[in-house]
Amino acid sequence: MRVINFNAGPAALPLPVLERTRDELLDFRGTGMSILEMSHRGADFESVLGDAVVRLRRLLQLPGTHEVLFMQGGASLQFALVPLNFLPAGAGADYVVTGAWGEKALKEAQAVGRARAALNCKQDGAFRRVPGPGELQLDPAAAYVHLTSNETIDGVQFHDFPPAGGVPAVCDMSSDFLWRPVDLSPFSLVYAGAQKNVGPSGLVVVVARKEFLARGRKDLPAILRYGTHAEAGSLYNTPNTFGIYLVRHVLEWLEGEGGLSAMEARNRAKAAAVYGAVDGSGGFYRCPVETASRSVMNPVFRTPSEALDAAFVQGAKAAGMVGLKGHRAVGGIRASLYNAVSLEDARALAGFMEAFARQHG
Repeated sequence: MRVINFNAGPAALPLPVLERTRDELLDFRGTGMSILEMSHRGADFESVLGDAVVRLRRLLQLPGTHEVLFMQGGASLQFALVPLNFLPAGAGADYVVTGAWGEKALKEAQAVGRARAALNCKQDGAFRRVPGPGELQLDPAAAYVHLTSNETIDGVQFHDFPPAGGVPAVCDMSSDFLWRPVDLSPFSLVYAGAQKNVGPSGLVVVVARKEFLARGRKDLPAILRYGTHAEAGSLYNTPNTFGIYLVRHVLEWLEGEGGLSAMEARNRAKAAAVYGAVDGSGGFYRCPVETASRSVMNPVFRTPSEALDAAFVQGAKAAGMVGLKGHRAVGGIRASLYNAVSLEDARALAGFMEAFARQHG
């Protein structure tokens, strides 16, 4: 029996994708071998890679000005690769810090060159919001400005992106990539670890303006240059072939479910169910994030005590729901509502929340 999976990543994958993968695992398209065994240089795999790129472009309505890359190393490697490639000596970069991952990205950039927090939203040791209108003061001469669209640990999300003022915009969209239609054309580079909404761990999707990639440093080792991977069509070295194969299936599933507009409606309904249980609990549950900055993907909340938080997580597990323990850095409870989590799953959690509050309130 499968559990209801609220893990923050690696996270739930669509059941039809898992079933198809199971059925194809030993013999992919009549080749007599698994996708895990075949050459990344062969026509069979290259057709998978090409189809993944086409489907991603179609879902995002991506203009020809942007390149699609599949890379390795997780978003954490991108924290370093972005400044290595695009923060030249003597220049500076602006980072908008709205959570723990933005902090990590800034720290990596500072190990490479001059990077500053254009705004750090941390207050009293916690992140509770994104910047308000007009609050950002960006350096117009910055090499780029970096944002994190959704903070999985802190449950904080941008619902509207602030203008970059002509500075190239770079965004870590790891945990809310493809949750809704987003115009990526204003961004110079977007990266997303696949293990939240798109596929398995070990793979990163990068969408970048071609002219921005052309600005990257040429004196780095080849494998560290975005341009190398773009020129090689994501095949400079052996890629995560199985990961790309799974992403291709997830993209097809997304299209079959009605595309990103349908996914947005479903995701908002899921978040409404969980936040409704929080706000309707008479104060038993509390969400530390300001309402306008609450994450649709990763609602976070607490009960009146750490002991009750632990009892909640254990009780939910006994009811067939896993992955609800908050990140070790902040504690509490977190429900990750990525695309593969159904509305029925979210409503089941909301029902458990209501019953738990009645029992312990």
